[in-house]
Amino acid sequence: MTLFQQRAGSGTPVVLLHGLTATHRYVVMGSKSLERAGHDVLAYDARGHGASDPAPEGPQAYEYADLAADLVRVLDDAGIERAVLAGASMGAHTAVRVALEHPERVAGLVVLTPAYDPEHWPGDLERWDALSDGLRTGGVEGFVEAYGDEGPERWRDTIQKVLRQRIAAHEHPEAVADALRVVPRSRPFEAREQLREIAAPTVVVADRDEADPGHPLAVGELYASLIPGARLVVEDEGQSPLAWQGGQVSRVIAELAAQAQQQA
Repeated sequence: MTLFQQRAGSGTPVVLLHGLTATHRYVVMGSKSLERAGHDVLAYDARGHGASDPAPEGPQAYEYADLAADLVRVLDDAGIERAVLAGASMGAHTAVRVALEHPERVAGLVVLTPAYDPEHWPGDLERWDALSDGLRTGGVEGFVEAYGDEGPERWRDTIQKVLRQRIAAHEHPEAVADALRVVPRSRPFEAREQLREIAAPTVVVADRDEADPGHPLAVGELYASLIPGARLVVEDEGQSPLAWQGGQVSRVIAELAAQAQQQA
């Protein structure tokens, strides 16, 4: 299995991990400020996403154990011993799992819009299955139709435009449909209290529920309260979600990387 990767810059290693149905472009939204600020930035498409190969083990191999093993392999192949991991949603959960299982590989952690809470797992599986079926049978438009009108009206056109761009970027949409069924049923870790074991400097970036109800603010607040020393960052009320602003996200990552370097 080949995972598509982009690497640029030099300095402190930063690895970007995208969310379910996204690609490597959707963590810092195309911003190049990390590379310009002296960071070695590696972004990759998760298995089955973007230009990466589907899971060779079959349609069930999109669990967090698989995704975490891929991340460790990416680090190994790139010759990176320790990195700042910055992940969004599925990518955030993958990064947290690696921080728990391989703490020696994680210099710092930026947890963007986490949605997984062990006490409310597995969540609305019917919705995820509907998205999977919509993509599998109707392609981009089938997915968008299944997604519906979630979110406030003032951002609805933007959300649907971005959805079409994201879904159209996948070379293997059937693999993304597989991931849509498997990832929400998988557990990146077993219990809330495990978050207290994370030793790396951490920032949690959460979105307010009005704009991004799929990633509840309460979950971001939970992570920040349990991970030792973690800082919570949220956009001001009425503003577009911070996680949608690549330049702002890059700044948060750079600040965390500087903190991690000081503590190394």
